[in-house]
Amino acid sequence: MSLHAQLSPEVQAKLTAQKKNSMMSSIIISLLLLLLVGIALTLFLLPKVENPPPDFTTYRGTKEKKEKMPRKKISRQVQPKSSSLMPSMAKVIAAELAANVAIPTVTLPTEIPIDFGSDDGVGGSWGDDQGWESGGDGATFFGEKVVANRVCYVIDYSASMKGRRIQLLKEELVKSIKAMSPEMKYQLIFFAGPAWLAGDQVIMNGRQDAIVKSNEGQYKWKSPNRNPSNWKVKGKKQPVSWLDASTEQVRRSVKAVQDTPLIWGTAWEHPLEMALNMDPAPQVIFFMTDGLAGNDSESIAKKISARAKAKGIQINTIAMMEPRASNAMKILSSANEGSFTLIEEDGTIVEK
Repeated sequence: MSLHAQLSPEVQAKLTAQKKNSMMSSIIISLLLLLLVGIALTLFLLPKVENPPPDFTTYRGTKEKKEKMPRKKISRQVQPKSSSLMPSMAKVIAAELAANVAIPTVTLPTEIPIDFGSDDGVGGSWGDDQGWESGGDGATFFGEKVVANRVCYVIDYSASMKGRRIQLLKEELVKSIKAMSPEMKYQLIFFAGPAWLAGDQVIMNGRQDAIVKSNEGQYKWKSPNRNPSNWKVKGKKQPVSWLDASTEQVRRSVKAVQDTPLIWGTAWEHPLEMALNMDPAPQVIFFMTDGLAGNDSESIAKKISARAKAKGIQINTIAMMEPRASNAMKILSSANEGSFTLIEEDGTIVEK
């Protein structure tokens, strides 16, 4: 006699579900094992495949024979420029390499020219605020060489400059203008009683009035007491701009130097003020005259020299066969180490 336990329907359902889950798990595990075994057998039984390196075929062309270039010796010499304030210096750079390249030997100048300051004072190199870097070679006037990019000539065209004096002046001024490099800027201010720019027309009314006619307009001058050194601007002042040292402009300036007539009077202050007021200011002013500006010559010279020094402008003065102007001219040239030169009666140039 056997005993059978009766299971409830809930328990029976749970047992059935459990059997199904166990069977599915077994089937999945069996399939995974079969897959792993198959992969292992595949890796083991398959023959090893070797990839032989590819064959490369190279072609070598005919090598061109290079021509051997001759070695060229390069030498550069720079002419020394005078400078009494700088010590003598000399440097030589030489190199010898095992290559087909020639290394030049460069000889630097034994003396270094003095570079005067910009508009704000002494020091630095020539140039203006717009990046105008040193491009000019400077100018030479009556034996005085300067290194500058902006040079203004203030020149006496008074009646006393007749004869040998005006001949020497024109020769030297033409030579100086023609020697400027195209990168330079310059201006020519002529004076007697009134002052004007080279190329302007001056109409004198006796010894008391004058009118300067230029491309920009007309400018009036007056000497109230007919004093040759006491001329004043009546009304607006003539503006002064820079000229480019182009071939055509230099040609026009040379013609003006040759054609401008001499007129009455000798007044220093206004032409020098015209030069000082240029924008940008000159780096160097060449001032040449053959006479004094009356009894106030030295006081005018002190005033102009102080303004030039404050602006960093060098004034180089030339007295044309007039030793009596030496003191005032030396005061003018004291601004920023300018020079004073006396032209003697025989035309000899004497630096003082």
